[in-house]
Amino acid sequence: MGPVVAIVCEYNPLHRGHARQLDLVRRDFGPDAAIVCVMSGNFVQRGEPAVYEKSVRARAAVACGASLVLELPLTAALSSAEGFADGAVAVADGLGCVGALCFGSEDGETAALVETATRLLDPNLDGLLRRFLNRGLSYAAARTAALEALGGRADLLRRPNDILAIEYCKAIVKRGSAMTPHAVHRPGGYHDTSPHPDHPSATALRGLLAAGEDITPYVPEAAAALFRDAVFHDLAHGERAVLARLRGMEYDEFRTVPYGSEGLWSKLARACKTESTLAGILHGVKSKRYAYSRIQRMVLCAYLGLTAEDLQRPAPYARVLAFDDTGRQILSIARKTGTLPLCNAGSTPPDRAYYKMECRAADLYSLFAASDIAPVGGEDRGRVYYQR
Repeated sequence: MGPVVAIVCEYNPLHRGHARQLDLVRRDFGPDAAIVCVMSGNFVQRGEPAVYEKSVRARAAVACGASLVLELPLTAALSSAEGFADGAVAVADGLGCVGALCFGSEDGETAALVETATRLLDPNLDGLLRRFLNRGLSYAAARTAALEALGGRADLLRRPNDILAIEYCKAIVKRGSAMTPHAVHRPGGYHDTSPHPDHPSATALRGLLAAGEDITPYVPEAAAALFRDAVFHDLAHGERAVLARLRGMEYDEFRTVPYGSEGLWSKLARACKTESTLAGILHGVKSKRYAYSRIQRMVLCAYLGLTAEDLQRPAPYARVLAFDDTGRQILSIARKTGTLPLCNAGSTPPDRAYYKMECRAADLYSLFAASDIAPVGGEDRGRVYYQR
């Protein structure tokens, strides 16, 4: 087994562009490199259910070249970009045997991303950020202006993969991790709404799935075989379930919902009583300062019964979703060198309260299924997937 390299991913769904990244990791680190994927579970950072449940996506990752897939804990998966990255780095670093963290970037220059991350950790940043926010700028625009004021490259905060790459670098620097950040150039088009055969967009593929169309031309053959029999999930199919939960919440319950600062929780509470659709609720809560993804995460957290305090909880363990023979070796090493407990699906983790929260979320995820068969719960009590 060669060097162990981690990738943070959602694979929502896994497509040919993701397979290309796996190939590039082995190009840069050697053909015997072992790849660990830290993957979002049944809910993704944009505040939506994943299109396929996590075990299917984990199996697809192993079938396409990953050695081991660990679940990015729920509280990290539904966090802001900073919390998402920090949670993922904590899991990868917690194995104690990962040498590098690999991530996509439109810029592709690791040194520039690390330098920008270091500037964003400057203690003077908060004061500058508040100054620009007080001028009425959105958080993203204020952060960009603050970085410019510190002499940093503002263009690196304008593209989605660069933004997340910088957050990974920040997390590595803050933790004093021995992992080496490694950027892989990721060309444009990955967030387009129309698919391209050479670099398909997950956004576009989700649109095709919602329209009942075939995504086989855009995904690796091994993944296509798994996706073909998988049940599609999306917000539209679970809209009534979400609305029922939100309508049943007491006014004071909204105070504890994540992302509810500056009166957003109050706007959400009012919108949930007056609007009849999720789109209406999102529109009723949206403000100039905050992106729709933040509002969607707030709504989804309310549906799942997650509080702001819950979202601050660091992961007490890492859940193993899938692995092959090389992944089995990594697990064996990690159990000796790691600092984060590992838990197979189907076994009871050490933190029962966190486990209970995960199981509740998994049970509620099933209500987003686009299937004529009545959805059932209990998915988080299933078995880990091992590919020989």
